Amino acid sequence: MNTGPAAKEGAVGPVAVQADRGGAETLPTLLAGLRAVNPALVLLFAEDGDELAALDAGLRGELPRDCIIAGCSSAGEIGPCGYTSGSVVAIGFPAASFRARALVLDHLSTLPVSGWMASLRQAQQDFGAGPGRSLFGLLLVDGIAGQEDTLVATIDAALPSVPTLGGTAGDGLDFRQTSLLFEGEIISGAAVFLLVETDLAVSEVSFAHFSPTETRAVVTAALPEKRRILELNAEPAAEEYARIIGIPRDRLTPTDFAQHPLLLRMGKRHHVRAISAMTEDGGLSLMSAIDTGTVLTLGRADDLTRGFAEALESLPRPPLMVLGFDCILRRLALEREGLTHAMSDLFQRYRVAGFNTYGEQHAGMHVNQTFVGLAFMPPADGTLTGHADVA
Repeated sequence: MNTGPAAKEGAVGPVAVQADRGGAETLPTLLAGLRAVNPALVLLFAEDGDELAALDAGLRGELPRDCIIAGCSSAGEIGPCGYTSGSVVAIGFPAASFRARALVLDHLSTLPVSGWMASLRQAQQDFGAGPGRSLFGLLLVDGIAGQEDTLVATIDAALPSVPTLGGTAGDGLDFRQTSLLFEGEIISGAAVFLLVETDLAVSEVSFAHFSPTETRAVVTAALPEKRRILELNAEPAAEEYARIIGIPRDRLTPTDFAQHPLLLRMGKRHHVRAISAMTEDGGLSLMSAIDTGTVLTLGRADDLTRGFAEALESLPRPPLMVLGFDCILRRLALEREGLTHAMSDLFQRYRVAGFNTYGEQHAGMHVNQTFVGLAFMPPADGTLTGHADVA
């Protein structure tokens, strides 16, 4: 069994358990780690979404009857020892310190925003709020539907007092089909939203290893519904992009896209609008929303690990665990630079667990090439309230 340090030390924080995928010992290994914390919520992440339903069935009969089990397919996992692949990572949130409620936001293709808002507000009202406890939202989204921007903006508008973070489900590096797990069933074209309450202290962690340059470009033609730029600066998009980064168009590679991202400024912050591919007609496909008239800034890659370590070191107390949503493009960049083990060491030191995504959600935004997470820490005064009494 491979479990995180929090489980070994008997802490009240979440526990991460990792098992090899598809073997006879997968389920027993996960159960051995999860039973110890009597979870109110379990999150499951694995590259093969079809396996999640079978694991749900096996776990459900052995865990508390009211335990919520949710999850999604991934582009890689983060387990107790850092980056991993070909595995299942389960994260158990102890009932002694956590309470959760789940709902599906479906029909992503038609964007029933009014219905989503009504469901979200009703869920918060029914869930109640315990005094002195932290309330937050977790979001797992279909990675192919391409509607994260509208979805996360809707959640932010419906529940403005609830900080929400999440990740877009992955499909390895295939980008063909992603899966979500909810109530024992595999679903797509939807999102799973979780309201979670805890007596632990919670802090958001976010890091993108880019800074803006002085180079800007205007989107002069786009297909917003396909997340595609047709023209930059009134020139074919791929040709102009290649010109401003100084590489011939016929030599553009995914590595160039990852090293020279396009950034969108919102307020005082820049958010990555990652390029996934060059299209046959000379356009650029993005992993986030784009529209004609948008002003983009060319990004420059910074150190991949130092800023991340500084973000974790700035937490008020050492975390019991950090739930992490880490873009697959960041992991690929780390692999290219030979820094995978260095990042895994950081993950292990700060007890990070989660999965590699096709996109990340935080602060009401859908972004790319970013790590976002929630750090769970003991309360400042060292006291724990236990379960809130909610009718």
